[in-house]
This record gives sequence, structure tokens and C-alpha cells, in this order.
Amino acid sequence: MADEQSTVSTAPGRRGVAWLVCGRRSKWLVLLLWLVVIVGTAPLAQKLTDAQDNDAQSWLPGSAESTQVLDLSKDFRPETIPAVVIYAREGGLTVADRARIAKDVAQIKQLSAHGVRGTETRGPVFDKRPGPSAAQVYVPITMDEKGWERIAPAVDSIRDRSGTSADGLRIHITGPGGTSADFSEAFDGIDSTLLFSALGIVVVILLCTYRSPSLLLVPVLSVVAALFTAQALIYLLAQHAGLTVNGQSAGILTVLVFGAGTDYALLLVARYREELRRHEDRHEAMALALHRAGPAVLASGATVVLSMLVLLTADMNSTRGLGPVAAIGVAVALLAMLTLFPALLVIFGRWLFWPVVPHVGSPEPTERGVWARTGRRIARRPRLVWIATAAALALLSLGLIQLKAEGIGNADSFTDKPDSIVGQEISAEYFPAGTGDPLVIVANQAQGEQVRRAVATTKGVVRGSIGVPPNTRPAADGRVLFEATTTAPSDSQAAKDTVDRVRAAVHKVDSADAKVGGGSAALLDMERATTHDNKLVIPLVLVVVLLILCLLLRALVAPLLLIATVVLSFAAALGISALAFRHLFDYAGESTDFPLFVFVFLVALGIDYNIFLTTRIREEAARQGTRTGALTGLAATGAVITSAGLVLAGTFAALGTLPMVAFAELGFAVAVGVLLDTFIVRSILVTSLFLDVGDKVWWPSRSSPAGD
Repeated sequence: MADEQSTVSTAPGRRGVAWLVCGRRSKWLVLLLWLVVIVGTAPLAQKLTDAQDNDAQSWLPGSAESTQVLDLSKDFRPETIPAVVIYAREGGLTVADRARIAKDVAQIKQLSAHGVRGTETRGPVFDKRPGPSAAQVYVPITMDEKGWERIAPAVDSIRDRSGTSADGLRIHITGPGGTSADFSEAFDGIDSTLLFSALGIVVVILLCTYRSPSLLLVPVLSVVAALFTAQALIYLLAQHAGLTVNGQSAGILTVLVFGAGTDYALLLVARYREELRRHEDRHEAMALALHRAGPAVLASGATVVLSMLVLLTADMNSTRGLGPVAAIGVAVALLAMLTLFPALLVIFGRWLFWPVVPHVGSPEPTERGVWARTGRRIARRPRLVWIATAAALALLSLGLIQLKAEGIGNADSFTDKPDSIVGQEISAEYFPAGTGDPLVIVANQAQGEQVRRAVATTKGVVRGSIGVPPNTRPAADGRVLFEATTTAPSDSQAAKDTVDRVRAAVHKVDSADAKVGGGSAALLDMERATTHDNKLVIPLVLVVVLLILCLLLRALVAPLLLIATVVLSFAAALGISALAFRHLFDYAGESTDFPLFVFVFLVALGIDYNIFLTTRIREEAARQGTRTGALTGLAATGAVITSAGLVLAGTFAALGTLPMVAFAELGFAVAVGVLLDTFIVRSILVTSLFLDVGDKVWWPSRSSPAGD
């Protein structure tokens, strides 16, 4: 009884912020407000897909030369992308094949649906071998603001006219149009795929954690409400404030909201259950739970939000656009879990925990659980434990030598082999590898011939391929546009090297103001922008996280130790992932932004568990001292943090359900990193460091929070 009175005496006043959420009357007001929000935002949330901008400029760095060429090209011709129909037969095309191709071309020229510019179809162009074995037909497709939505139907309409492989004649649609259509189909339904995948994972893990079918409904409903609200808000900003949203950021939004929101719910439920064992009044119990767990949840959410906003400093449009989208998602999830979620818990009452209902006076299971026993074992020789653990993580990080974050070619971008990639491989057998995705050069008309000669004499450019494409009109500002084919595949390093050589050559032409773009140039510019972003964003995120930890813990030593453990965990996660990608999944490489995204998500989200643990240690240290507080903090938070880590790892692993290597790699690496943070870094490394350093961990504050 004395313990309960002591606990009650520390409760926030009934006029405190916590009571605004879970008061006897105010809980109904909170629920009503959220119902109004959900009813108003649900229809808008469904429109987010329509607001996505997946054209090239939404991904490219804004100031890049390839982006400038895209803008300038609009003066010469409508923005188009070529789909290439490849016909091939080993041993040579027959007379019947040639007749078939001519008939197909005639039908394609009549197409005008979905942006297909059938009348501008070029070809067939036959390979140069005696008795040609292959032919290509070039079909331009308009890529305006609706282009991404229409690309897959456009390619399907071309396929309907050209047919499919039969009787030994291979027919495939490739080129930038065919590849873009396959990417579009891979992104199609990404929101619903990730939503149901993440939802299924969360339900299973919550059921295993709570062992209560009724309790898991409350966090799921709260997270879904947060997701719909965030999607609606992002849609409004995309429509009226110029916010850029693409398939990547929309997909990651779903994963972040589910992962972070469920993590916050798990922490609050764990603290609420503790207080229900001490208080008869569930409103009082929830107020105390919010009062004590709220700072950790707020700090965690603020860390993620601010880390995501750091992405606004990036050069890459896709990376910069992800920042506010992710920040809004996590902020809304945080708001829902600190208002709607506790209000629902209080409204439903204790029975929600059935069949294991926490009653007043029931024993605290963490005092005898696995994490309490783990803490006692670590306490025997903490210095040996943290040195051995750090050495093991450092050893795992050696797998980084297998990392190939140099970009992924089209052929390696899919987890399967779609039609466009098969066609690309066949086309490369018979035609110059860069056919279908040429370099685009824009220059002043007066120096146009000089620029043309400079391009023609550059190594890596197919001789005789330089010319003005059909249906290109003269520009009103006295500029000229022409194209050139590379000898290497457009997504290869050799083609990117050719871009550098061509740029160097044309930039030397006085007063030409020549610029080089096209698919190869865009890939090169993206890689260089990402390298710049890695060097800028990663240090800024570390500074943001360090400042938040310093403010939260009112210390310097502890935050520095926590940052060091997270960075070590990040390196180990990348090392494990690189080894898995090379020797288990047989992926060719990683995208250039892979390390950046993994770092941002692991540091911003992985630090959550350290925040949950260390704030509890600090709270307990005020009463028992740092060493005992570290053991109590581990025992009290072990189960909930483990569950939270499994949820977050599972939701990111859901990215593996998408047929794209970049998403699968990101999901795998973040999931591995989160599991390392959960089971190794937080439970063993951080705990042993706090036990070894003792009260000095709070420097420059007093030797123990008890004296604060």
C-alpha cells in the first residue's frame, strides 16, 4: 500500500497534459476529433497515388546537366520515350518474318491511344549481318504529366499489335519505354501491397506479444488512422504546395508509419500495464504511463522527424522529396499514438488485455524474466562483455568489402526477368548496345556543326549514329538538338564514361553552350549527386541525433556512447547485408543511395531503442544508482523493445514483397540492422557500457541523476 501511495504522489496533476488525452470526459472528445479527421481524410488518402510524380525530373538532381537537357528538349519536341520492338530469329529472318514485321509496323502506325505516337514510328531497322537475324521498330510514347500512368497501357497496346514470340520468332518490347513499363507495373499497387504485408506482419507479432486478440486491434486501428491521415495531408501538400511524391516515398511512408507507430504503441502499452498493476483507476494509470513514457516517445519521434527533414539538404530530387513525406508520416503516427491510442485504451478498459488482465497488486513479470537474468549475467564482467560484443560487430562489418553501391543496371534491377530485360539482352546481340536510349545533345545552332563533329570523334559513340531525330522542330531560341548512340549499353559504366568524354569534348567548343543528357547522362548525374548527398546528409543526421540525446539525457558521455554503438551497428548491418547480397541472393550490386537510406533509417529508428532503454535507466538511476538502474531498465524494457524491434524489422522486410532489387535490399538491410540493435546493441552492448562506466556516463551532469 505504501508503494502505491508513493507512486500516486508522483502522478501528474489532473490538469496535466496527460489528462487532456485520457480524462473521464476528454477521452471521448479525443475520439470524436479523430473520427472527424478520419472521415474527412479517408477519401483524400485514396488519391495519393494519383498525385505521385514518377517522371525522370522527380528523381534527378535539380541542377544536373541531364535535367537541364530534359527542360530544353521540350522546345524541340514533345517529351517522349521510345519503346523498341525487337524481332529476332536465330539463323536469319525468313520471308514470312519480314512480312509479319511489315504488317505489325502498319498496325502500330495506326495507334494513338495512351500517348502512343504511332504515326512517328520508325523502322524496321535490320541488323548489319548478311541475311539479317533481327529487326527493331521504334515507337515513341508521350511522357507528359500523365506519362507514367500511361506507359504500361501504352506498351500493352503496342504488344497487342506486334504479338508475342511464336514459331521460333522472338518478339519483345524493350528500350526505355519497355523498361519504364515494367517499372510502372512493379510500382503498380505498391501502396496496397505494402499496406497488407505490413498489416499482416504487425498483427502476427502483436498477437504473439500480447497473446490477446482484442488488444492488438487498438494499435492496428490507430496506425491505420495515422496512415490515412498522413496520406491525405501529403496529398493536399502535393496538390497545393508543390510537395513531390513518387512511388518510392509513398511506399516507404507506409512502412514507416506502421513500424514507428506500432513501436510507440508497444512502449505505451508496456508502461500502461505496469501502472495498472499499481492503480485501480485506469485513467490514473494511463496518465502516469503517458507522463513517464511520453518524453521517450516524443524524443524518439522527434529524432526520426528531424532526421528525415535533413534529407531536404540532398541534391537528388527523389531523396529530397522523401524527407518531408517521411517526416509527416512519423509526426502523424506520433500524434495518433499519444492521443487516439491512449484514449481508446482507456475507453475499452482492463478487459482489453484478456486473457492476461493486469490487476492491482499482481506481480511484475519483468523482475524474473529473461532480460532480468541477462542483465545479471552481464553485470558479472561488463567490460569483457562490451569489448567482446564490439569486436564481434566490428568483425561483421568487414563484409563491407563486398558492398557494390555503384548503381544497378536495368538488367539487374528486377528480382525476376521481365520482358523488357529479355528484349534488351537479345537486342545487344545484334545492334549497338546503346540503341534505343541515345545521348541527347543541345547546343547553340551557330556552333551546332562543330559540336556534332566533336561528338562524332569521341570514343564510345557509334559512328554514323549522330543526327536530328524525326519530328524535331527548330527551337525558337536558336538552338539545335541531336542524338548519338553509345557503343555500350546505356546503363553501363562504359556508357557513363562516354558521357564524360562527350561532355568534355562539347564543352570545349567556344560559345556553343552545349549540354549532354539522355538516359546514360541521367544515371551518371544521379550517382554523383548521391555521392554528394552521402557526404552531407550522414554527418548532419549524426549531429541531429546527438543533440537530441544530449537534451534528453542532460549528458554528453552517454549520447556519445549511444551514437558510437549505432554507427557500429550500421556498419555491421551493411557488412552482413553485403555478404548476403553477394552469396545468398546473388544480386549484382546496390544502388548508390543504398548506404544513405540504410543509415538514415537505422540511425533515426535504431536510436529509438536506446532512447527507450536509457531514459528508463535514468529514471531508475535517480532512485537506485546507475548500475542498479541499468539492470532494472533492461529488465523493464527488454520484452517491449524486443517486440518493437521485431515489428519494425518485419515491416521493413515487407519491402521484399516488391519485385525490385533496390527495395528488397533496403528492406533486408534495415531489418538486419534493427534486429542487431534490438538483440545485441541495446540489450548487451549498451547495458554493459553503462554498467562499466557507471555514474560517469551522465557527465557533465552530477554523477547520478539522483542528484539532479
